[in-house]
This record gives sequence, C-alpha cells and structure tokens, in this order.
Amino acid sequence: MPNIKSAKKRVLVSEKKALENKMFKSAFKTVVKKFEAAVEAGDVKTAQELYATVIKTTDKAAAKGIIHKNTAARKKSRFTLMLKKVA
Repeated sequence: MPNIKSAKKRVLVSEKKALENKMFKSAFKTVVKKFEAAVEAGDVKTAQELYATVIKTTDKAAAKGIIHKNTAARKKSRFTLMLKKVA
C-alpha cells in the first residue's frame, strides 16, 4: 500500500477506472451476444435494430480504449456480413 497521498489517490482512481472499463466491456459483450442470437434465430427485424446499437457500442469501446481500433473495425465488418447473410 502506498504511503504518499498522491500515490494513494492514484490507486483509488485506477480501481475506479478499471471497474468502469469492466462494466463497459461487459455491456459491450452483452449487446454483441444479443445481436448474434438474433442473427442465429434468423430474426431480421431485431437483428437490424440491434445492428445500429452494436455498431455504436463498438465505436464507443474503441474511442474509450476498451478495444483496439483495428479490432473494432474487424468486428464491425463481421457484424455487417452477418446482417447481410440474414437479410
């Protein structure tokens, strides 16, 4: 445990940010699973609605640094292909 005041604060801040990142990543994965489930079920309308959400969430995750920008681009491309196969 740190002794210096600023180091103590950094520990608290880093724990808080780690929790926020974990929450966002979990929410991101949930949206992706819902989209993939809609695609698997062949539900075109639901998949199209979730597509906008999953793309937006992917962009936010890349902007926040939760996932790498190239990973986001790859995922968005795969989501688009999945939607086109269903539609």
